[in-house]
Amino acid sequence: MARTSIEWTEVTWNPLTGCTKISPGCKHCYAERMARRLQAMGVPKYRNGFRLTLHPTVLTEPLHWRTPRMIFVNSMSDLFHQDVPPDFICAVFAVMRQAHWHTFQVLTKRAERLRALDALLDWPPNVWMGVSVERVDYIARIDDLRATGAAIKFVSCEPLLGPLPQLPLDGIDWVIVGGESGPGARPMDPAWVRDIRDQCLAADVPFFFKQWGGPRKDRTGRLLDGRTWDAMPGGVATTNMLTVEPVDR
Repeated sequence: MARTSIEWTEVTWNPLTGCTKISPGCKHCYAERMARRLQAMGVPKYRNGFRLTLHPTVLTEPLHWRTPRMIFVNSMSDLFHQDVPPDFICAVFAVMRQAHWHTFQVLTKRAERLRALDALLDWPPNVWMGVSVERVDYIARIDDLRATGAAIKFVSCEPLLGPLPQLPLDGIDWVIVGGESGPGARPMDPAWVRDIRDQCLAADVPFFFKQWGGPRKDRTGRLLDGRTWDAMPGGVATTNMLTVEPVDR
């Protein structure tokens, strides 16, 4: 288990690491930078750098964490990457079902594959499934998400790279918005954020504003119009603490 600074979760669990870029939100992938750094440090799990690598030996880790946690699954990869075997994905879901005292948050940009595999997945009620939507031309990912059997469905607009008018929020339980951070971070217009917030308020969908981002996100903070926006599905709250594996994904 790795404590994380990601505001909407508590710990990360990475039964696979590494990925490949699929859309504009991947351009400055934090996970890629972190994986290369860990590889240079000689961390065995990152011996392959950012090449997709399965780690079956850590599949059962959550079963040994007895205190209930909010767990972000694959902060350093994408469970629905095209090279991850369906049997491995099903094995991850089996562990999440068995570890029923935890809440698992899965996030993907591969929404089409998510939808294609939906019939194979045994959706436990403690799994929150999300898709990343960074620009208006990727809104179709939300339709793929809504077609799944996930009990809780969420959308992560991070890094937000443009306006997202008329988000299809029917059947969506949560929306996260955040700006890109780190070297080369692309700017986020506050008007884009306020519009998404207002859409969520009108649709009664919990809205979570993660950060403004920028090269130094600690300097820009996460206040929007003078306050934090930390709503989560069902009023769930995290006890987030400092991490070693944060990622903008």
